[in-house]
Amino acid sequence: MTDSTVRTDGGDANRIVDYELFEVPPRWLFLRIETADGTVGWGEPVVEGRSHTVEAAVEELMDTYLLGENPENIEDHWQTMYRGGFYRGGPVLMSAIAGIDQALWDIKGKQLGAPVHQLLGGAARDRIRVYQWIGGDRPSDVAEQAREQVDAGFTALKMNATPEIERIDDPATVEAAVTRLAEVREAVGDEVDIGVDFHGRVTKPMAKRLAKALEPHEPMFIEEPVLPEHNEALPDIAAHTTIPIATGERMFSRWDYKEVFEDGAVDLIQPDLSHAGGITEVTKIASMAEAYDVAMAPHCPLGPLALASCVQVDACSPNALIQEQSLNIHYNETTDVLDYLADPSVFEYEDGYVAVPDEPGLGVEINESYVREQAEKEVDWHNPVWRHDDGSVAEW
Repeated sequence: MTDSTVRTDGGDANRIVDYELFEVPPRWLFLRIETADGTVGWGEPVVEGRSHTVEAAVEELMDTYLLGENPENIEDHWQTMYRGGFYRGGPVLMSAIAGIDQALWDIKGKQLGAPVHQLLGGAARDRIRVYQWIGGDRPSDVAEQAREQVDAGFTALKMNATPEIERIDDPATVEAAVTRLAEVREAVGDEVDIGVDFHGRVTKPMAKRLAKALEPHEPMFIEEPVLPEHNEALPDIAAHTTIPIATGERMFSRWDYKEVFEDGAVDLIQPDLSHAGGITEVTKIASMAEAYDVAMAPHCPLGPLALASCVQVDACSPNALIQEQSLNIHYNETTDVLDYLADPSVFEYEDGYVAVPDEPGLGVEINESYVREQAEKEVDWHNPVWRHDDGSVAEW
């Protein structure tokens, strides 16, 4: 907990008086902001594996710009946090801003008695389709898992394309990726969508080969076919396939997205509500995408506050296509999304969809006593460091 001493701000009774950060399993960071009238807003600022770094960034932003201020002027707060420090962008700063922004919208909705999507113009839909992960980091047992998830009601799945892969790999590696997708397609049929995540593991030449080889099995999209620092290669990759191309989980602002919108290679963007500046920024990114006839499927292998924020933006974004969610994902071995909610039914999936919550703010109630209990546990999640056979570092 921070020092709750506040700056006076014209005697305004609606001011931020305190905040707390909770690092909780499996790999999440929750932010609690409280105002003078007792309203509490929650957000989820985290970079997976860099939670301590983001925690420090949140503290710096809160202590410098937010404590003692009126929480209502969210756009001004966003501009101040983004532009006030001279150096801008990147995963740490934008994730810190994202979690604060989520909490401010949660406060505004609760104080006005309305869900966030109503404050952003109202709902364009009453539910959003979701997809379920299968196969793990190194994809395996995909056909059986696919059948289980379709039996559970999901109509869309996502799987990794490959484990670690060489810059130019052999035909057997390509064939193995094709075989996995073919097995899933055979298991679930043609009425289930299958996203294939390249996870930035794949270089440009291999991305072209894999896309061509996977195409007969009609994946819903190929995700992050190359790392975002190589986005200039996307038009060339797109020219080799009819599969829709998705990217964006490691892009952090509307300025990062400008190039991919302008070159026309991307069909589906995947901004992360806990990384790309929060609700304020992703709403703007979604509107930019709509102008370029690009759909949106927010990235969210995270916790309940990130997911709640995604669903609020999905609700009012006409080009939102489908929503990632992390229930039973391979990262959540100790604690899962629903465990932190006072009412887990808010995220009940029916026929492959989740309903848009209509409660004020983010639409979820956090079980605060459980958060405090879990925050006492040691959390030390870092992604693995993979290596090729010659000992060099491989992309995870």
